[in-house]
Amino acid sequence: MRIEWRRLTARSWFASRLYYRLHGLELAGRASDAVWYFAYGANMHESAFVERRGMRPLDWRPGRLGGYRLRFNLDGRPKGKAAPANICADGSAEIWGVLYSITARDMLRLNFSEGVPGRRYRPVWLDVEDANGRPLRAMTYVAEGNPQDGRPSLRYITLLREGARAHGLPDEWLRFLDGVAPAE
Repeated sequence: MRIEWRRLTARSWFASRLYYRLHGLELAGRASDAVWYFAYGANMHESAFVERRGMRPLDWRPGRLGGYRLRFNLDGRPKGKAAPANICADGSAEIWGVLYSITARDMLRLNFSEGVPGRRYRPVWLDVEDANGRPLRAMTYVAEGNPQDGRPSLRYITLLREGARAHGLPDEWLRFLDGVAPAE
């Protein structure tokens, strides 16, 4: 029943606003408004973002989020053998990812595919810089993760590595991702 309600609300901007408000989230603007989304995980890869999630970005560019660090502290499937990406505040760190311009309606569809509103990820709006240092307000996902990091599956970390390379992220970020050991 819950999934059907979420599908129905994704088709109506008015119903979506009410549904989000019930979950303590706000939807501003119109469904056709362009918004920025900052992908730092598997959504950097075209197979995840375009093919699996059905997103059609209006524009994209590399982006840098200062004051946060990449973690692998969520429970994936199978539990203990995979840990999806997450971010946490860390004033001395930065994360590189992909900034996608999408419509607010597509953001709803993306949220639905990520289980938002729900128990895992929550959408947050943060200040992200594009590769030229221009600030952009972008939505990304944060979850309350485990205290200890796990290891991503080889398939998952490969999506991050390939997506980062395909979008021209900096060499130091590529080296960082290459150094992440996958689960065995």
